[in-house]
Amino acid sequence: MSKLKIAIQKSGRLYEDSLQLLKDCGIFINNGKDQLKVSVDNFPMEIMYLRNSDIPQYLEDGVVDVAIVGKNLLVEKQKDIDIIQKLGFSKCRVSLAVSKEVETDDINYFQGRKIATSYPNTLKKFLSDHHISAEIHIISGSVEIAPNIGLADGICDIVSSGSTLFKNGLRETVTLLKSEAVLAKTSNLDQEKEKILDRFLFRIKAVLKAKNSKYILMNVPDEKISDVSRVLPVLKSPTVLPLAQKGWSSIHSVIDEERFWEVIDELKENGAQDILIIPIDKMVI
Repeated sequence: MSKLKIAIQKSGRLYEDSLQLLKDCGIFINNGKDQLKVSVDNFPMEIMYLRNSDIPQYLEDGVVDVAIVGKNLLVEKQKDIDIIQKLGFSKCRVSLAVSKEVETDDINYFQGRKIATSYPNTLKKFLSDHHISAEIHIISGSVEIAPNIGLADGICDIVSSGSTLFKNGLRETVTLLKSEAVLAKTSNLDQEKEKILDRFLFRIKAVLKAKNSKYILMNVPDEKISDVSRVLPVLKSPTVLPLAQKGWSSIHSVIDEERFWEVIDELKENGAQDILIIPIDKMVI
């Protein structure tokens, strides 16, 4: 029987979240220390732990079928690889940053200046698109130190919270690319592996939908049921159950995390009381 070969980072910022996603999808891994290839017992999958920078090439060559990888890496490596699902974790951005003493955020500040980066391809394209001519210094690590030692006038690097920039006397000015972890696939999957991938994607979407949703219960006067129901962004329609106290009902529904507080305020304004919020483990639609 075929097994879907998936690559994840063997260490680094995506490692823990990738393993947690697989666990949430019911894929249990029992690998020994320093194992770089592991077969899964309860799903037709084989996991390969690879260096982050090697994953795009393994995908392009078909050595692995799918991979959990940062979108920023695929862009930087300039690989024509299909992104089939955004995963919502390890969000970051590739940005330009300058010394705190520099007052302008204008991209033209970099005209004729030096920029240190570990993302030369992403930076070159961005500068070309904006007709900026700058000298690029490629650095593999500790890019933030470059302006402080006089190597560059600014940097182009990954930014998450911005705390590393702050500690090194830098501030973010221009965002080149927004990134997050994605599930990407090779271009030459056979039919059997495509079916396995469909099953895996089904599980991923159920997990992601649950993380972005909340189960909500509330007590509502019967005369307010219609008003409250109109507020709820439900899947089909809310569940309405009569309470022991005459004239009152309990309404159950699901709301999106993004609109959570907005919806709660509207529900209260329309008569909802005793609102209870419950996290959802999985959500199959």
